[in-house]
Amino acid sequence: MSQTNYSATEKVLRDLLAKRILILDGAMGTMIQQYKLSEADYRGKRFADFAAPAGQRELFVKGNNELLTLTQPQVIQEIHEKYLAAGADIIETNTFGATTVAQDDYHMGQLAYEMNVEAAKLAKAACLKYSTPDKPRFVAGALGPTPKTASISPDVNDPAARNVSFDQLVAAYLEQARGLVAGGADILAGASANDGAVRPAAPFGVVLPAAAEHRATGNAAPHVLPAAVADDDATGGAAGVDIDGATIADRGAADAAT
Repeated sequence: MSQTNYSATEKVLRDLLAKRILILDGAMGTMIQQYKLSEADYRGKRFADFAAPAGQRELFVKGNNELLTLTQPQVIQEIHEKYLAAGADIIETNTFGATTVAQDDYHMGQLAYEMNVEAAKLAKAACLKYSTPDKPRFVAGALGPTPKTASISPDVNDPAARNVSFDQLVAAYLEQARGLVAGGADILAGASANDGAVRPAAPFGVVLPAAAEHRATGNAAPHVLPAAVADDDATGGAAGVDIDGATIADRGAADAAT
């Protein structure tokens, strides 16, 4: 792709990356833990009486960090600003588990789109507060791996069993991406996943629709692929590969193929 075909945001990012390394923020979950929030804090007023359907076990939402975007936005905003004050160029939205697939565990799948929109708005507001002409800041919409596995059976007695389908994952990522973009995300960042069937669902749900949008409007949020690679000791001698034994080049080629 020639540079003239890049979106405006991607042009800025590529120009900056040609000059220096851009700093990504750190973990959201461990920062949230420092606030020692209670079940009531997670619920807030809006979800104080929210319960699981009749006949199911009692529902606890503490630990559903994405819900805090709606019930404790000031906490999430403060965390974003701490990372920006420390020098981060790019901050990730509080949306690691903000998909229908993940939120269904809390019976909150219907909130996924709203969570993504509001999370992106919070991060965008923080970036605007800290951006300068010499140091612009960017919002990366975080696409989490979901707690489901599409290539591994959750039942040791039934190897063919699956608790989520590839099509469900694609639909969940598409909804998440749309919410993040609607909220102002500059970049879409798919998290690394340890399931070989989950990983390509994000490109199908994000990259292909984004490509169509770019062709139609000339502007779409660029998609980046975070990856964690192991050293020699962790892989028994195979340095520079991920959990599936693939290199960064392998992953890039696989995403490009989708």
